[in-house]
Amino acid sequence: MIEYKNVSTIYDDDFVALDNISLEIKDGEFVSIVGPAGAGKSTLLRLLTRELTPDKGNVVVDGVDLAGISGNAIPLLRRKIGTVFQDFKLLTSKNSFENVAFALEVCGANLRQVNEDVPKVLSIVGLTEKTNSFPHQMSGGEKQRLAIARALIHRPRIMLADEPTGNLDLVNSYDVLRLLMKINELGTTVIMVTHNRDLVNAVGRRVISMEKGKITRDQMQGKYVI
Repeated sequence: MIEYKNVSTIYDDDFVALDNISLEIKDGEFVSIVGPAGAGKSTLLRLLTRELTPDKGNVVVDGVDLAGISGNAIPLLRRKIGTVFQDFKLLTSKNSFENVAFALEVCGANLRQVNEDVPKVLSIVGLTEKTNSFPHQMSGGEKQRLAIARALIHRPRIMLADEPTGNLDLVNSYDVLRLLMKINELGTTVIMVTHNRDLVNAVGRRVISMEKGKITRDQMQGKYVI
């Protein structure tokens, strides 16, 4: 499903974020990417959403080389990919329903579709009782589950989780992890970037370790090792 072919990415200050990376991720995998700050983990994710294009090499999703798609096609690509961030990125002036609905409305969904789909997704993440709550009325774990609901609303084939538990306590971190694993069990490919050793070890799936823009270890049933 996802392939990085000899990918290198160099930032303006001549910092080499990725150094000749080759990597394949299959449909339906749950992959944890670990490594110190500056290892290139988030850059891998940004290449998938076409926020960046590689200086060398190719990034391929579903057989399509992302360097070759037009600007008009980028929003369509991003609907296949749900993204969850450490800082939630919620709309503070909108309640839970409206936060998720907004992601549909900007893509032209009608009122009937919004009213049918949003409650279903809020139910999946366990936030039915928080439908009318605003972000400031919610715990950190609830905010992250709401962010996941928003990422799920387009039924993405790929879920990117960039430090999704970085601002959460241990209990809420495991709640978010269980939700990501549930989403994976339903068929969505999940790629999680994290520094949380315990969560990576709890997943027991594929672990890719990175350092200085290179892959240093790739284990199918791995542990947190850097």
